[in-house]
Amino acid sequence: MISNAYAQAAAAGADSGFMGLLPIVLMFVLLYFLMIRPQMKRAKEHKQMVEALQKGDEVITGGGMVGRISEMGDAYVTLEVAPNTEVSVQRAAVQTLLPKGTMKSLK
Repeated sequence: MISNAYAQAAAAGADSGFMGLLPIVLMFVLLYFLMIRPQMKRAKEHKQMVEALQKGDEVITGGGMVGRISEMGDAYVTLEVAPNTEVSVQRAAVQTLLPKGTMKSLK
């Protein structure tokens, strides 16, 4: 009533193992080029921009505050956001460098 189970011939060996891993390897390569590499490029550009900041530059912070750099330190910058109003923020919080004269056109 019960049929006998016979051993089958072994699979193709090494080719089968490599072909099984190929989709996973391709997914990691795709992930690198679509997500990791662009993120690293943006981080490098932001670091260069923060290092190149100078007194008098007009910037936007991560919180959306627009100001002109009045003082610079190693880790912090002081922004003049209005006449006689200054705010200290971390250098890394500076998100965008604006063209000169942008603050005048915002008013």
